[in-house]
Amino acid sequence: MGAMTDTPARLLNLLSLLQTPREWPGSELAERLSVSARTIRRDIDRLRDLGYPVEATRGAVGGYRLVAGTAMPPLLLDDEEAVAIAVGLRAGAGHAVEGVDEASVRALAKLEQVLPARLRQRVSTLQNATLPLTRGDGATIAPSTLTALAGAVTGREKLRFSYRAGDGAETKRLVEPYRLVSTGRRWYLVAYDLGREDWRTFRVDRVTEPFATGARFAPRELPEGDEAAYLVRSMQRAQGEVDLDVSFAAPVETVAARLPAHLVAVATGPDACRLRARVPDSVEWLALRLALMDVPFTVHAPTPLRTYLQSLATRLAAAVG
Repeated sequence: MGAMTDTPARLLNLLSLLQTPREWPGSELAERLSVSARTIRRDIDRLRDLGYPVEATRGAVGGYRLVAGTAMPPLLLDDEEAVAIAVGLRAGAGHAVEGVDEASVRALAKLEQVLPARLRQRVSTLQNATLPLTRGDGATIAPSTLTALAGAVTGREKLRFSYRAGDGAETKRLVEPYRLVSTGRRWYLVAYDLGREDWRTFRVDRVTEPFATGARFAPRELPEGDEAAYLVRSMQRAQGEVDLDVSFAAPVETVAARLPAHLVAVATGPDACRLRARVPDSVEWLALRLALMDVPFTVHAPTPLRTYLQSLATRLAAAVG
């Protein structure tokens, strides 16, 4: 590698190396950047002058590392790292990992804003070549839709999009986007619908052609003072709920370890327990969730879930002759 004589480029490369969680001997940094140890010392001084907390250690060899401080550098990634992170974030945004999916969307929206076009193309190519595991009713969402909505929420920009209702009717909407919410199976957008002059909750898998208008808005107060409570109630109204009643022929500890934390089974014997809870109304998702627990169970309610399980059992039995 030829000598890196461009000081700004060299400083960026030096920062990139120092961001890795290790100590760098000055001689190794000099070799990596094809400059003298004296130049490295000068560059370290420049970084310190810019406010980056570079710490030098004493000893026969000596080394440098970036320590935690108030003035940390921007995240510097090479092409392979950027593509890997973007693909990973897209996967995190699309799967039911509690607490990760919403953070993934926020991070992905920020990362894709600064990705060069060539890397965005690589990310899309990789994403299109993979088959995601669909959840619940199998609704899928383009990552670009999620990031467009997230950007409008964060930037407090009015948003236009087409929306397909449950009966298939298409409408154009202009909204003030307030919050993106993941329920684990689906994404929802909570927004103030300017055309209807009221709060609405939209299923994101039914949103197409989202466009941030650039027009800013001042956030309104939610109808109820407690934001978290309002969002929970909004999700419940959007999803619909049913009363689930299931008996398990297994110890309560075994069942509890395989249920989401918010669902609590009660022991009815040493090797038996029962779950009664209000849950989202999706018989396909409930059937799959129960089957994947890999313990014997009996569904007492709701009736549509019992009917669906019977038809599913018939189809599965036919599939294996």
